[in-house]
Amino acid sequence: MDAVVAAAFAAAVAESPLTGPGAGGFMLVRPPGGPATLLDFFVAVPGLGPGGRRLRHEDLHAYTVEFGDAEQVFHIGPASVAVPGMVQGLLAAWERYGRLTLPELVDPAVRLGREGIELSAQAGYLHAILGGMLTHTPDAAGVYAPEGRVLGEGDRIRLPELADTLEELGRTGAPAMAPGGWLATAILDGLRDMGGLVTAEDLAAYRVIERTPLEVPFRGLTMLTNPPPSSGGVLIAAALAALSAGRRVTGDVPHFSAIAAAGEAANALRDDDFATGLHDEDFLERFWGRLAGDAGTASRGPNGTTHVSAVDAAGGMASLSSSNGAGSGVMLPGTGFLLNNMLGEEDLNPGGFGAADPGGRLTSMMAPTLLLDGAAPRIAIGSAGSNRLRSAILQTIVSIVDGGMPIRDAVHRPRVHHESGGVDVEGGVPEAACAALEAAGYRLRRWGGMNLFFGGVSAAGFVDGALGGAGDPRRGGAAAGVTPAGEVIELSTA
Repeated sequence: MDAVVAAAFAAAVAESPLTGPGAGGFMLVRPPGGPATLLDFFVAVPGLGPGGRRLRHEDLHAYTVEFGDAEQVFHIGPASVAVPGMVQGLLAAWERYGRLTLPELVDPAVRLGREGIELSAQAGYLHAILGGMLTHTPDAAGVYAPEGRVLGEGDRIRLPELADTLEELGRTGAPAMAPGGWLATAILDGLRDMGGLVTAEDLAAYRVIERTPLEVPFRGLTMLTNPPPSSGGVLIAAALAALSAGRRVTGDVPHFSAIAAAGEAANALRDDDFATGLHDEDFLERFWGRLAGDAGTASRGPNGTTHVSAVDAAGGMASLSSSNGAGSGVMLPGTGFLLNNMLGEEDLNPGGFGAADPGGRLTSMMAPTLLLDGAAPRIAIGSAGSNRLRSAILQTIVSIVDGGMPIRDAVHRPRVHHESGGVDVEGGVPEAACAALEAAGYRLRRWGGMNLFFGGVSAAGFVDGALGGAGDPRRGGAAAGVTPAGEVIELSTA
């Protein structure tokens, strides 16, 4: 837990457009020996209280992000900001499972914010495609484009105000977001002046929710993942059910053919009833019944998230996914962090912008996941990547379990993603596999190389009894181990 919380604060600096105090998230935790629990601190719909109001489409600003071979429209601005839960969630997890002090856990992030970080190629690319949003407000532009141009690869970004915010959070802890707390007040005052929808009643009513993880068998193992009202874990479960109906898939052609078919099976379940029923108490009962009826037939066929995974020698496991969405472009004066744009994310608002009731949780694709072999821990895994994160997690698990790949090789393996009647094919997928997909009737959208469009997996676990892990090169990911003596060991070949 200490590792995950410290890494989450550091990510608020290292990937500041995508996560931070203005975000929401989920953490799946299994202490040594279990049981596992899912902490839901995803964003809530604002509008509670006498001054509350609903989002109107005209309150949003549309912005198109070019991924190179595809584009996606995001909606940003102060009205796109949902009630954040990241601070409350991290502090709740730390209070329950952590051992180090909170100032110790925020210290690395504070130092990174003040010293600055040299932007990698992946971070530079992220800044380039999000440039318009990173300069949407003067405060944001002052951080991400201090000399009139958006910082890119090789530039050093400094976030001293964010460092101050995190340092103060380390001193004050949970009262910062309580009614009247200094951080809650900063959020309310800043958004009110800009036209945001979050009210004092929204922050006062916000709670971290403890949920029972969704449990799914696969090849004699057990997958634990994010349950409803989030949709990502359910759709991964549907894809695994389709795969379980057939033999283990080894080799490139069977692997990519099976992944495309499993993705198609899962997507077939994403109708209006699925989207609107995720909050129903009997959703899983209806879903499993439908899956049992559909999976046999289906199986015969051929961004902005940050993820941290950690395991320890005692068998503890934690998987954290957090997100600002694409970011609202709103940075509160004096705080140094961007707020989320979840009310402007089409995938999270299936009923349309402004349709969700105030106080309710939005749905999410994020799916922090654990893989167990009986009671023994195997892998903690999750991914960034909007709608593609579920296929990234699926393919990595299948590559490890069916393909027998080391964690690093599974994370680096090229990916495919089924969506909208076609299959996106990442550069590096063998031509024989592409030909098999086309022969099966899929329309391919070919990409020229590795791209963050296909997710950003973080995985850590036990490989033949030894600790191992990998961060996704699509996102400049990294993995490391730490010995009891404090020695840091790179896991790039794990």
